[in-house]
Amino acid sequence: MRVVMTDDPVTLDSHRGMAAQKATDIRRLLAEVESNERALRERQDELEAQLVAAPATTWPEAAEKARYLLGLLGSTSVAQDPRRRTLIANVLEDFARLSDIEAGETV
Repeated sequence: MRVVMTDDPVTLDSHRGMAAQKATDIRRLLAEVESNERALRERQDELEAQLVAAPATTWPEAAEKARYLLGLLGSTSVAQDPRRRTLIANVLEDFARLSDIEAGETV
């Protein structure tokens, strides 16, 4: 018997059972999620380093820092109370409106 070699890749996933394929897909997705989380944490660290590096020189800059912190707070269980969610939303709207006024835009 003579074996012929080809350059065509063999898709190994198609030779395994459904359970093994599903387990492989889950491992791949989990690895991708973990990689994305690491990248996000790195970007957040970079952003926070810039936010801490110097004090705000204008109200809009201070509002941007506060928006970031309120966003972090908004993702915690403490902020799930409807009154707190409303308060956070109102403060963010205030920041946007007041920043526009300071920038010379009419509201």
